[in-house]
Amino acid sequence: MKTREELIDELIDLSFAEDIGDGDATTLCCIPADEMGRQRLIVKEEGILAGVEIARRVFEKFDPELHMEVMIEDGAHVKPGDIAFVVTGKVRSLLQTERLMLNIMQRMSGVATTTARYAKRLEGLKTRVLDTRKTTPGMRILEKEAVKIGGGCNHRIGLFDMILLKDNHVDFAGGIVPAIEKAHQWCRENGKDLKIEIEVRNFDELQQVLDHGGVDRVMLDNFSVENTRKAVELIAGRVETESSGGITIDTLRDYGECGVDYISVGALTHSIKSLDMSFKAC
Repeated sequence: MKTREELIDELIDLSFAEDIGDGDATTLCCIPADEMGRQRLIVKEEGILAGVEIARRVFEKFDPELHMEVMIEDGAHVKPGDIAFVVTGKVRSLLQTERLMLNIMQRMSGVATTTARYAKRLEGLKTRVLDTRKTTPGMRILEKEAVKIGGGCNHRIGLFDMILLKDNHVDFAGGIVPAIEKAHQWCRENGKDLKIEIEVRNFDELQQVLDHGGVDRVMLDNFSVENTRKAVELIAGRVETESSGGITIDTLRDYGECGVDYISVGALTHSIKSLDMSFKAC
């Protein structure tokens, strides 16, 4: 399995390949190879900054001689006019890395800013907001990192690091109990030690899980606030609890006050607005 660093390096390589191709015609035609310059990243919208360390990777990977001076670190609250960092080096390198760096910084900062809003609604409660796999293809590792920067928690990274028996798995497996038993059998046969979570759609399925056991977390899918409170009382701390399905920032705290451990929100990554910023000569 590839490491986080390998995945990020591959993403950067692919991004440069699709953007620069066999050469940046605009920059090459009008900028001398030896011309030096400076550019600064200017924040144009209030939010949470994220992606500074990934930006450093972009600059270093393209041109190790680019020098980055950081003024504001990941996780900081920023406002219009703030200067996050200044980069000095060959102008050609600055111009060719500009768009990829901005795409990453703006996207990650948007995710972190959105996550921070959700996390703030849960202040004072034990409940934590979780991301999902509803991410931009190829950018999952970065978007999930941005969720953590914004104060949220990561659910599983992919299909490989946790077993989540959702409704379709349960139905195809023949029900709640067969799905749980097959998950344990597969782990034994393959030498895996993975946490097992199962989604339940009603109280009958929940009771089957409680009677059988064998899971680490129960996902209460599309339960109302009232039913979520009842379900948490039934579970009584025996396993972790997660609420999911149609929960918005307006209803988030209502679910949190039911006592669930986690609330998963796809909107943290699938429908965010990128944070506005620009990279200008100085």
